Amino acid sequence: MWQPEPGWHALPGGSGPSTVGVWRTAVDGRAVVVKRFAAPGPSDPPELSDPRHFAWWRRGADVLESGVVRATEGLCADYRAWVEEDEDGITLTQDWVEDAASNGLFLAHALGRFAHADLGERPWLATDQLRDRLARTAHRGGWPTLARTTVADIAEHLWAARSRMLDSLDALPQVAQHGDPTPSNLPGRVGDEVVAVDWGTLGRGPVGGDLGFYLLAAREEFEPLLEAYLLGLGDLATAEQAAHGARVTAVYTAMSRAEWALARVAGGEGALAAKYRHPAVEPHLLTLQRQFPLIERLMEY
Repeated sequence: MWQPEPGWHALPGGSGPSTVGVWRTAVDGRAVVVKRFAAPGPSDPPELSDPRHFAWWRRGADVLESGVVRATEGLCADYRAWVEEDEDGITLTQDWVEDAASNGLFLAHALGRFAHADLGERPWLATDQLRDRLARTAHRGGWPTLARTTVADIAEHLWAARSRMLDSLDALPQVAQHGDPTPSNLPGRVGDEVVAVDWGTLGRGPVGGDLGFYLLAAREEFEPLLEAYLLGLGDLATAEQAAHGARVTAVYTAMSRAEWALARVAGGEGALAAKYRHPAVEPHLLTLQRQFPLIERLMEY
């Protein structure tokens, strides 16, 4: 059975369903990151074996091994990476990427530029990411915990409208999408390009989708980020198309994350409202609160 080497330093993150762990070590004096993926078994969810699903277990390795984002504009993978495969899974080793401390406007502009990337017709590119995520949420019963909060009416309205909102995303221009562009996944910089990591959700999605995902962890407000994104996007879509894609993605993702966090603590003693400041809940509620201007626009859609 595969085991990490003694002396490897475990890193935070790596919470995906197929990720065993992430470690930092050195190879020939060069800092590297080692990530281990476990091959899905008979009892694992079927989506782990679906190459088009966002949870496809080996996409992170396939992307780097293929070189598809080695020289893309906006975001790229400007580092060495090599893959070792065995019957139990995959070990992905790549160069450590130093944090360039890029600001949010630069990153949003890069996301807009990356939307132009030609990823080809590779069978493992993710599609319908938000639709699949909401299908998971629906399987768990939707947003029942949010129905016990002060946003109950909003949650009910948006949940009922989810199919219409998803259809509106399908009608937008479909573009290259990193799929998980958190600040921690966009650490490096080489020239005018952002060196990104964790390509496990690479694929195509609605214009503005990547911006919506990024917005949830950004320090900057939506409007300046949108302007920077549009500068990178150019004439690939209209400003309203990009804004709508970002709004739907950000709001439905924030609502689902808030539901997930609240549901984990809801069963304990005490009123639900008393748990809003729980350290596992409060960050998600604050993120949701920041999306209220976007929620207001969607309530009118």
